[in-house]
Amino acid sequence: MSTIERTISDSGTSADEVVQTSTRPGLAHRLRGAFTSPKYGPVLVTGILFVAVLVAGGLRYPGFLSGQVVLNLLVDNAYLIVLAVGMTFVILTGGIDLSVGAVVALSTMMVASLLQSGVPAGAVIPLVLVSTTVLGLLVGLMIHVFQVQPFIATLAAMFLARGLCYVISQNSISISDPTFIALAVSRIPLGGGMSITWSVVIALLVVSAAVWMLHRTRFGRTVYGLGGGEHSARLMGLPVARTKVLVYAISGLCSGISGILFSFYTLSGYPLTAVGTELDAIAAVVIGGTLLTGGYGFVLGSVLGVLVLGIIQTIITFEGTLSSWWTKIFIGGLLLAFIGLQRVLTIRRA
Repeated sequence: MSTIERTISDSGTSADEVVQTSTRPGLAHRLRGAFTSPKYGPVLVTGILFVAVLVAGGLRYPGFLSGQVVLNLLVDNAYLIVLAVGMTFVILTGGIDLSVGAVVALSTMMVASLLQSGVPAGAVIPLVLVSTTVLGLLVGLMIHVFQVQPFIATLAAMFLARGLCYVISQNSISISDPTFIALAVSRIPLGGGMSITWSVVIALLVVSAAVWMLHRTRFGRTVYGLGGGEHSARLMGLPVARTKVLVYAISGLCSGISGILFSFYTLSGYPLTAVGTELDAIAAVVIGGTLLTGGYGFVLGSVLGVLVLGIIQTIITFEGTLSSWWTKIFIGGLLLAFIGLQRVLTIRRA
């Protein structure tokens, strides 16, 4: 009897089990595979970056790791989280939406103007959400029916939405509606002196709904399939046309929600609100691990990308001696690094 046969006999383990155990990938191999995967690699790197920056901030600044400081990352960036969720749907299909910042501004102007006219908040919010969703739907139809490039179609929508802001008013409009103000300023206590706003609750509900849609519905599977290749998706019988239109409608809806949350934050509407915010949303989605070419990405990764941007801003605030423009510099550097990482991982997988 050979040494291997004797070992099997003594241990009571079957030969098949020994072969399976010897061929099963080890933990180190699985981790290496995850980090080199275009699907999981960028997200894992973003998570490590967030933890590293959080720890570094805690070591350098007293009180940085207090519960309320961490919660304020969600409070201050709730509107951007929702905006990034909508952008994730679009980029997963291989598209882009440059109109979201202008639609946020249009939403704030509509909210402030309608409330100033005496329309109750319970009617204003649904009206704004329907309007922004219809605008996104029209953009999606333009892209699908007329075969317009998403860059051009959403650029046109950006100019349209920003122009409508100035049609409503060229000046800032304050919000004085008691119901809206109550929603904006009320906080939900969590104990230990910590609290969050209703904006955070709404943002987390949007994130939960988006995760469910992308990972538990046929629509979500079609979104990923469309990003993997439109021609292949058609051959598989997936509803490409309907999906392509709906992702822009979802982006419009998320932009409307984001605008309402921004109104909670500022209690005003202003035509120049959210200038360049579309670039922040795109940066957060890319840093969160979603490939610009589509097909790979997670909503939770986009949320993590927003938190990375938020914690960089928080560190600059704690430092006190740096200009806020350093935030843009760091974001630009991170964006270039993650685009390079995506490219490397995609080439290696190919």
